Amino acid sequence: MGALLAVAVLTCGLVVTPAAVADIYHFTAEDGTSHFSDRPSDARFHLLLRSGDAPRASLAEKPPRKGLRHARQHFDAAVALAAKASRVEAEFLHAVIEIESGYNPQAVSPKGALGLMQLMPATARRYGVSNPLDIAQNLRGGAHLLRDLLDQFSDDKELALAAYNAGAGAVLAHGRRIPPYAETSRYVPAVMQLYKRQRKADLNPAD
Repeated sequence: MGALLAVAVLTCGLVVTPAAVADIYHFTAEDGTSHFSDRPSDARFHLLLRSGDAPRASLAEKPPRKGLRHARQHFDAAVALAAKASRVEAEFLHAVIEIESGYNPQAVSPKGALGLMQLMPATARRYGVSNPLDIAQNLRGGAHLLRDLLDQFSDDKELALAAYNAGAGAVLAHGRRIPPYAETSRYVPAVMQLYKRQRKADLNPAD
């Protein structure tokens, strides 16, 4: 995910470490459903992204802010549905999406995180996401992951974001504080700044 995009997405309520770089495999089943994995267990899997390959999207390739505003409008309805289902503020989801993928639903990070909210294949499976590049599935899985992290860290958005980026285990290992990792130290304030800006804009649309 570039400087901020490479998310080590974690589990709900489990102590985990940041995800290691892994090859990503994919196959399309007979019924048309897509399957992704970093541990291929079926002969139909083929290599989609090898560790160290250039990502298909990164923050360096984000469109200018005007383009991002247009992109946000394009995904507003889908994000609103995910927000309602997960009880996570839509503005918070939008901020995470902008930092994670720049609203590119086909984004693939160097670590193999996929889609708008950059879900690792194992995390996608855990949240019932069969195709992380499907917009609705990706948003649903990412939003519920954030809801679980907010619940785990008493609705502390900064800690939830730190766990989304570095892993819940890292946050717990550092005494429920933001881990002193360079990427995480940039990631959390970047998302929070966008969240606050978007919340202010939604509350004061005439500004």
